[in-house]
Amino acid sequence: MSVTSRYKDAWEGFWNEAPDETGAVFWDAEPALTAGPHLALFEPHLTDLALPMVDLGCGNGTQTRFLADRYDSVVGVDLSPAAVERARSQDPDGRARFDQLDATDEKAVQELHTRLGDANVYVRGVLHQCEPADRQPLADAVATLVGTRGRALLVELAEAAKPVLMGLAQDPAGAPPKLRPVFAHGLTPGEVADAAVPALLGAAGLTVVARGELPLTTTEYRPDGTRIALPSKWWVVGRTG
Repeated sequence: MSVTSRYKDAWEGFWNEAPDETGAVFWDAEPALTAGPHLALFEPHLTDLALPMVDLGCGNGTQTRFLADRYDSVVGVDLSPAAVERARSQDPDGRARFDQLDATDEKAVQELHTRLGDANVYVRGVLHQCEPADRQPLADAVATLVGTRGRALLVELAEAAKPVLMGLAQDPAGAPPKLRPVFAHGLTPGEVADAAVPALLGAAGLTVVARGELPLTTTEYRPDGTRIALPSKWWVVGRTG
């Protein structure tokens, strides 16, 4: 299967219209506040640091470039060709490789695994953006990419993030400027139940080896000047049998 054209078009429209400036996208926080803390949770559970690192749902590549400073082989993949083109343009030194990938396309995911071999996989805020029918295929894609030796870290908004987002969107003063395009393009963050994530991963043949909670920092601020951070949960998974 593959994602619906509506869903793909929504992301393509979002990335075509998103400003180029650093931090202009709601979730595009600096790596010191995102991928950095995530790696501190992830690396103790990696069984092979030499495996390629895949940033699944890389967007404009901010976190991918950070990963490329720490691992020899890093590939960022995203559903949106516009996102991939932007990621490439912001990586003139070619520290990472960027490719368009529909992660619900089983054949395309298998081809990527054939090219890379087993990989470690970083997934930040992708599953909770998926439409319901695409969630299990995405979990299956993670399982294909890690193979038998890799591990994956998934960081997803918790259920508790949805009322926070809805509160921001319905504020009488209007939604924060960086959040408005998310809803304007029909993207629906925070739609996955907390218990659904490990269930999806288990159905894909993956075992949870570590889990926890950590606020997911955004680039937006409240009127009082405090940075908006959303409740999130994280899971490290792999094949342990």
